[in-house]
Amino acid sequence: MPNPSSSKAKIKPVVPKLVDIIELTIYGDIWERPELSKRDRSMITIAALIGMRQSDQLRSHMEKALDNGVSAAEISELITHLAFYAGFPASLSAALAAKPLLQERGYVAPDSDSAA
Repeated sequence: MPNPSSSKAKIKPVVPKLVDIIELTIYGDIWERPELSKRDRSMITIAALIGMRQSDQLRSHMEKALDNGVSAAEISELITHLAFYAGFPASLSAALAAKPLLQERGYVAPDSDSAA
């Protein structure tokens, strides 16, 4: 399974200060604030990414969400719910990002044609 922070390692030579901000401020402070659980923060983050159509970041945040206690069914429902608020194309892109992760984790059956 890819490391959610692997993109940080790739960009650090280009924008080292941005990576510091991500590690220290976003994950070191914002994600640790007690007013919201990490589970809730994961759901909010996924919703925001879907709404902004930032599908490149979805997989790593969906991985984090599963690790933070969000169920596969909740991710599915979140994607469905946002189709009406963020648009069907955004939800379809999110579903395409979610599918391989949920298959790898055993929540969704592999495609029948991929077994051939």
